[in-house]
Amino acid sequence: MSEASIAVPVAMKQTPTATATASAASGAKLKTSAFKVPGEGSSVGISVVTVIVLFALWFLVTNMGWVKPLFLPSPQAVLQQFYEYLTGQANDKPLWQHFMASMLRVFSAFALACVTAIPVGIAMGMSRVARGIFDPPLEFYRPLPPLAYLPLIIIWFGIDEVPKVLLIFLSCFAPLALAARSGMRSASQEQINAAYSMGASYMQVIRHVILPSALPDILVGMRIAIGFGWTTLVAAEMVAANMGLGQMVLNASNFLRTDIVIMGIIVIGVVAYLFDLLMRWLERRLVPWKGRM
Repeated sequence: MSEASIAVPVAMKQTPTATATASAASGAKLKTSAFKVPGEGSSVGISVVTVIVLFALWFLVTNMGWVKPLFLPSPQAVLQQFYEYLTGQANDKPLWQHFMASMLRVFSAFALACVTAIPVGIAMGMSRVARGIFDPPLEFYRPLPPLAYLPLIIIWFGIDEVPKVLLIFLSCFAPLALAARSGMRSASQEQINAAYSMGASYMQVIRHVILPSALPDILVGMRIAIGFGWTTLVAAEMVAANMGLGQMVLNASNFLRTDIVIMGIIVIGVVAYLFDLLMRWLERRLVPWKGRM
């Protein structure tokens, strides 16, 4: 029998196996694509539609008279108050003065928290002595609401700008320090050993290996911290403030001006969301490798 006639049956016998292998590979590819994580851009359209639907429901409920304006004013009334505050026609200080006062308090406290909390978190991640020193006070006050220690801060520091900034600073400090501590453990032991084997010193390993690995967690901690800062803004401006978005909301609530209250809440929320978008952009620029390793 010739070699050609032997090769044909062998090839025919191998065909089902090859087909099964190909089908298994295609099935694995389908499963992989089925569990692909969607990107951020894929949900933008859904988010826009959701916001439009919510505003349409708000417009319908208020203009049909289903809810009294005292409890939920119409979008037109809120927009009118925004216009009056923006142009200085309201019976109050212009919106830009309230806005600048709140921005100065929040970002002064946030910058001070970044300067102090990140080094503390790095030290906690590197040294068990530092962890033993800072862990108890951090874990003690972190779950406490700001209003719990606000009276104590007023007794200690008075009613000027210091207690306002300090209250926001304390709300930003804990998440930043804990994020930095967690990030210091992100570098794998293989990366550290590889750096040492190439002749790197202890400080070079920290600077070139551990800190870049910790940067994504630190940036996430900054996003969380600024959110806590804006959340504490209203409580901070309860302390004898005459300007600020939180003070504007509190003052309007005393006179049952729900339209001004909702306008102030929307402004605070939009500013916080824009800063969160800025932090996401910085995250993509500074740590482009995040999620790809």
